[in-house]
Amino acid sequence: MTNKLRSAGVLTALALALTGCGGAKVGETEQPAAGAKECGTFNLTVSPWVGYEANAAVVAYVATKDLGCKVVKKNLKEEIAWQGFSTGEVDVNLENWGHEDLKKKYIDEQKVAVAAGSTGVKGVIGWYVPPWMVQQYPDITDWKNLNKYAALFKTSESGGKGQLLDGDPSYVTNDEALVKNLALNYKVVQSGSETALIQAFRDAEKNKKPLLAYFYEPQWFFNELKLVKIDLPPYKAGCDADPAKIACDYPPYDLDKIVSKKFADSGSPAYDLVKKFAWTNEDQNQVAKYIAVDKLTPDAAAEKWVNENQTKVNAWLGK
Repeated sequence: MTNKLRSAGVLTALALALTGCGGAKVGETEQPAAGAKECGTFNLTVSPWVGYEANAAVVAYVATKDLGCKVVKKNLKEEIAWQGFSTGEVDVNLENWGHEDLKKKYIDEQKVAVAAGSTGVKGVIGWYVPPWMVQQYPDITDWKNLNKYAALFKTSESGGKGQLLDGDPSYVTNDEALVKNLALNYKVVQSGSETALIQAFRDAEKNKKPLLAYFYEPQWFFNELKLVKIDLPPYKAGCDADPAKIACDYPPYDLDKIVSKKFADSGSPAYDLVKKFAWTNEDQNQVAKYIAVDKLTPDAAAEKWVNENQTKVNAWLGK
């Protein structure tokens, strides 16, 4: 999920990121069966949230184990990764959150990328509070009441206003515009990461501390703590057309896959795997939990899930 990053410095950031964030293959490369098209190497971007890491773990594991591919993972902010389609540095993005502007630029205009279908995962972005707050303040879930409670959310960083805690600065967020256009007495403060958001919610629930924060689904953390979503003005098609004037909730997301045109035309069996790769929010959350909570390596987490879901994997492989 990426913010609408400003263009200044992005190309430089891309160069630095692609130089410094190269990954390595997962497992050992197998030889393709006799007569089969060789898979070769493909570059897989990995965005900074564990749900994406779960996607990448499973696709890389299957590509390596079953197709004999060499998979190079690159840890990149999503919008920066899109630029890699034109340079050949990125072949696959396994979880795109909307970004119609980037699709227009890289798919329609530059023609260096193509859509590769839905992941099957449904995305939700919004504002959430810990369960204890809803029990104590039942009407807090209506955005129209947020100003009434603004004083509860003041922090040393919010400048006398209520704090709205955001995540990684690269995530998709309309929060600055929402606060302004809904005339809310709040200030957006960056936590810096998904891990920081999760820890803030844990602390808020355990110690009964007020917290209003940006969060999203799919996310394994909801199995641990049932966060409650704030009802913002309902999303309607076009209500977010002008980023500066947004005053509605985030849209529902059908998360999809984007690949480079070169990769799509390569004839590699890895492209067919990526195109057919689809699972559910629950599947992703399970692998994400293996990684984030059970502390398995991505490769081990993928192996565990694959062993328990071979029928789904066989469908991706056309078996």
